Amino acid sequence: MTLPRLQLTGITKAYPGVVANSDVSLTVMPGETHAVLGENGAGKSTLMKIIYGSIKPDAGEMRLNGQPIVIHNPKEARANGISMVFQHFNLFDTMTVAENVWLGLARESLEQVTASIIAKANEYGLDIDPARPVHTLSVGEMQRVEIIRALLTRPELLILDEPTSVLTPQAVEKLFVVLKKLASEGCSILYISHKLHEIRELCTACTVLRGGKVTGVCNPQEESNASLSRLMIGAEPPQLEHRPRKPGERRMQVSNLSLEREDQFGVDLEGISLEVRAGEVVGIAGVSGNGQKELLYALSGEDCRAPVGSIRMGDKDVSKLHPGARRSLGLHFVPEERLGRGAVPTLSLAHNLLLTRTGAIKHPGFAGGWIQVNKLEDHAAEIIKAFNVKAGGPQALAKSLSGGNLQKFIVGREIDAHPTLFIVSQPTWGVDVGAAAQIRGEILALRDAGCAVLVVSEELEELFEVSDRLHVIARGKLSPSVPIAQATVEKIGEWMSGLWSVEEGPDAGAATRAAAQHGGHHHA
Repeated sequence: MTLPRLQLTGITKAYPGVVANSDVSLTVMPGETHAVLGENGAGKSTLMKIIYGSIKPDAGEMRLNGQPIVIHNPKEARANGISMVFQHFNLFDTMTVAENVWLGLARESLEQVTASIIAKANEYGLDIDPARPVHTLSVGEMQRVEIIRALLTRPELLILDEPTSVLTPQAVEKLFVVLKKLASEGCSILYISHKLHEIRELCTACTVLRGGKVTGVCNPQEESNASLSRLMIGAEPPQLEHRPRKPGERRMQVSNLSLEREDQFGVDLEGISLEVRAGEVVGIAGVSGNGQKELLYALSGEDCRAPVGSIRMGDKDVSKLHPGARRSLGLHFVPEERLGRGAVPTLSLAHNLLLTRTGAIKHPGFAGGWIQVNKLEDHAAEIIKAFNVKAGGPQALAKSLSGGNLQKFIVGREIDAHPTLFIVSQPTWGVDVGAAAQIRGEILALRDAGCAVLVVSEELEELFEVSDRLHVIARGKLSPSVPIAQATVEKIGEWMSGLWSVEEGPDAGAATRAAAQHGGHHHA
């Protein structure tokens, strides 16, 4: 008999008020790709951090290759062949990619490490420049750094937490080639993801957690998305109703917007034109780091350098207006970074409500001179309830919530302000199936109520679910828009590399339509 690479027995970890892991057992064989499935807050990340030595369990035993082992810190984990790629990255912003990787591999010189990074990047098709400072990278690029850093330790057990949440379909395929190759070489992989179709394609075993307990073990290749959902949340996620609607008046028009990057590693925006009308969802697809951040800063008012006349809301030129002024015209915005831009980590959820509810906006009477704390907390409690946010009430600090729950609160806060124009970036990044369905449902409800919605996302599946029209952004340029009925995963994937021709407008030939009629665009 082969010994299990990793065996956990009776792992328990409790925090004040919550049991994160309760008597969890898990077995991973050599060369096995093992999924860990569960909702936000089910205890998946806690369990991974216990294996990686960054959290100490209260009870239970861990065995590695048959031997009992106690891992006191991540350095010991790495010495024992365990590597981890976190969902929230552990990188030093002010250092370069190579310096960040070098920190974990002190035995080699920086030149050697740089050469290793380039070799690994080429071997596995992970595109990255070792000389770039980390603060200039997009989320997707940071993730590549983390993956390369983990691969350079030649792990026997690789833990991946939401590894594909920021990759294009083509990049996910490449990553899967990498992971299957690693597994075939005997490396065991623990894989956390909310994307059920990925788990079914990649993993040969799966442990399901619900509320910190193991509720099932299965072979995902023998399950359907629906049966995995039932194991995970006890139900299937609701089907979204996407009814055709005739768009109304133009709520935002961007005309030939060109902006030089502010940051040397940013992306110049070149000749961007788009419009968003009342009662429609316009999606923007693209790989992280192709100008999404720059475009969103310009649209939200965080960057006021846009040329006069290039951004209008209705008939008003807003290109020079700051975020507060745009908000008073009905624009509400959910940024990609939840902690730090979407919410202040050390403030309560109630006080985080005030971030976007001051000035002349229809606020429910809790601010205007003095803050009426009771009303404010009542209102925050309503949002927490309406959006099913798992939190210790309106006084809970933003940083105490899991990523998915904080996302639900921020999206809820902005929807609750009754926007006429809603711009949201990565609406369900790292959010579980049930919560993602809820957020997407809210976006469609906003559209049906006549709001104009712009969704920037790296999850194609999500864009196909909610959008009426799709653009792709690549290297700071925006493709023509394509009606969702004519979009295919293959075509959008090609466009993500910048391969579209100017002729490819709404009537890009019969081939695309034929593909769409064969249902090619749903879940490829």
